[in-house]
Amino acid sequence: MTTVSRRNVLSLGAALGLTTALNPATQAWSWAPSQSIAGSGTGVDPQWVWDPEIDQIMADLITSGKTASTNTALRRWVDNGQTVPRELPSDLRDWLERKTRLPDWADRNLLLRSGDVNRKLDTHFLILYGVGGGIMSTVIPREAKSVYWSKGGADMQDRAAKTFTFGYDMAELRGYEPEGQFLVTANKTRIVHAAVRHLLPQSPHWRAVADETIPISNHDILVTFHSTGTFAHMKLKEWGFLRNKDDDYAFLHSWQVALSQLGVRDEYIPSSWAAAEAQSAQILTPILAPTQEGRNLAEQLLGLTAQIDFGVTRGVLNEFVRFLLGDQVGDWLGLRRDYAAAAFIRTAWPIYMAFRRGTIPILPVTYYAFDQFVRAFAMFFLNRGQDTKTTPIEIPDMNRP
Repeated sequence: MTTVSRRNVLSLGAALGLTTALNPATQAWSWAPSQSIAGSGTGVDPQWVWDPEIDQIMADLITSGKTASTNTALRRWVDNGQTVPRELPSDLRDWLERKTRLPDWADRNLLLRSGDVNRKLDTHFLILYGVGGGIMSTVIPREAKSVYWSKGGADMQDRAAKTFTFGYDMAELRGYEPEGQFLVTANKTRIVHAAVRHLLPQSPHWRAVADETIPISNHDILVTFHSTGTFAHMKLKEWGFLRNKDDDYAFLHSWQVALSQLGVRDEYIPSSWAAAEAQSAQILTPILAPTQEGRNLAEQLLGLTAQIDFGVTRGVLNEFVRFLLGDQVGDWLGLRRDYAAAAFIRTAWPIYMAFRRGTIPILPVTYYAFDQFVRAFAMFFLNRGQDTKTTPIEIPDMNRP
């Protein structure tokens, strides 16, 4: 296993566009709650904060053998405006009725604007969330180990489809409105997290490699946010997008609401992108490292993507990962080099971005492959090609078989 040195972390931080004081990954929580949407906080480290009410509800549900019947009832609950199914256990139904709603501080106008931002930049988000955030998750040790040893790790195409559904529903033009689906999707994800928190500590395989006793704390959810939302924001700014301050803040606000829906306390949710980058520098950059589980997951994801017939070779895919995340990540994951592909990407991508910004009027036909790549990637993972009106997120009843 590659040693994570100070020099490696510096290189990786530069590759991700992050800055960090390079404190050890085990450092005490020091991010100021004054930078949060709450404006103050208890100072409790989010590594020790989970979701106690729903955690107990889901533990009782799984123990009593009600998982299958609950999943059956949840399948037809899709739109935000739908009534929570009456067939659900009463405690779960009551909890969902209370939680599947916008927080008091949410701004509906900003959320509508965020949908428009997502529509305009959909290609970019698909790349940054899917290839960037998706592969970065495999070098986040806790996330890689939790995913690999949970039920979802045994079927990465299905797991990717569910993760993609979360991002797709969040990006819908009216995803937070009654006709949208994100509030339902987010709360289904939240109850799945609670189920995993009950199941995974029972896995001797996970316990043998984990450095935590209960997975998916508020800290872990924030790390995932930074590997997707904060990472995407920094890359989009680097590429010349989100110059409009209102659009920039609307994009942040959609993530603020998403974090709240996932059970993150207000005192940990950044109030600005500057606050988000400061938090990311403390809790994401220093912890990135290779694991056997992460390498396995990355190979599965890249292998699945390479099966798509969009005319892009595995060499191009490997080099695109290196382009987005840096050579350190590529080396950790053992991605074979293709120097011709690397040269093409580094030359072609700025031109493609200029076309997307509207600064060049016509895209050369050879660059059409980028659009094809993104759209094929989306269609492959989005619910395995099924009806997008379904939300294929179900409660697990076991760990990795």
